[in-house]
Amino acid sequence: MSHDSAAAPETAARKLSGRRRKEIVAVLLFSGGPIFESSIPLSVFGIDRQDAGVPRYRLLVCAGEEGPLRTTGGLELTAPQGLEAISRAGTVVVPAWRSITSPPPEEALDALRRAHEEGARIVGLCTGAFVLAAAGLLDGRPATTHWMYAPTLAKRYPSVHVDPRELFVDDGDVLTSAGTAAGIDLCLHIVRTDHGNEAAGALARRLVVPPRRSGGQERYLDRSLPEEIGADPLAEVVAWALEHLHEQFDVETLAARAYMSRRTFDRRFRSLTGSAPLQWLITQRVLQAQRLLETSDYSVDEVAGRCGFRSPVALRGHFRRQLGSSPAAYRAAYRARRPQGDRDRAVDPEPAGGPRTAPPSDPAALPPENAVPFQSRRTAAPLPAAAGSLPGQRSAP
Repeated sequence: MSHDSAAAPETAARKLSGRRRKEIVAVLLFSGGPIFESSIPLSVFGIDRQDAGVPRYRLLVCAGEEGPLRTTGGLELTAPQGLEAISRAGTVVVPAWRSITSPPPEEALDALRRAHEEGARIVGLCTGAFVLAAAGLLDGRPATTHWMYAPTLAKRYPSVHVDPRELFVDDGDVLTSAGTAAGIDLCLHIVRTDHGNEAAGALARRLVVPPRRSGGQERYLDRSLPEEIGADPLAEVVAWALEHLHEQFDVETLAARAYMSRRTFDRRFRSLTGSAPLQWLITQRVLQAQRLLETSDYSVDEVAGRCGFRSPVALRGHFRRQLGSSPAAYRAAYRARRPQGDRDRAVDPEPAGGPRTAPPSDPAALPPENAVPFQSRRTAAPLPAAAGSLPGQRSAP
């Protein structure tokens, strides 16, 4: 789900300086930026669609550094405006940054800081969140980015509350989104905030996209962890957890294996992975359940036990929250989308002493996106402990 918030009182009261206009959107481009992400705000805010009922914005395309700007694919762009044009914008969008390991130009960071101080709304799409973080605009705030880069963002900027589950995060005057398609989600959200549901719906129809997507990034996560973890003392604990997901253990168990207090372990784990350890553990158990539902003939109750959930009820609750579907519906949808020949061979005769298994999973098969209604919330809340937990073990999934 998206972190679609009502702005905090202190941010809601912010006023634009006299020279800035709410309807002006500045898009800040850099050399080396991906062209797809860069084109999203240009299309949303730069095309006149008043005939379709979409209020018009005034777009300023600004170079964040000296040109020409080279995009992915070797194209060269010449932006019609420079950093000075940002001073007129009520919204400034950074659609992407060329490298999560490179520092952005200081002149661009200064321009973003001034814009924010003067009441402008600052938006970072995908890796654009790294530019906002480098400018200090995400300090102490919730934010998101592509799930693959979220651990690096959290580790490099520990004062940022990174939530890799969200499609986008609206914290009032600073907004961030996940990967490419989530940039469209956030831009539609901005139009909805400015002009209402009808305008956002009209724009979505023109773009041929859903006006509002349910769910978050959970369905796209894998077991990948940041490369830096290999040299970290927690690497052994993480590896042990992934190898023992079939066992019932909680975060206190992991903290003890790391010889840390629970508080210290939580802080170190979050800085390394971008997630709270309980959130991460539940996500890994749900991913393991997905694999078993796709590749085995275990019942849902058996899947719950083999993924470390304390009850089938716990599995169903976490599975639905993360994937928008019940385990049984997910399995049915997965098998229905496979070719007929594969379905006929999906379950082999049960070998002696073992379960019947299906062929390797098809990564293109996805669960339906229709089970979880959109919800609004301002602060990222950790996933609740599993239903049916034993007394004294509330943190165990």
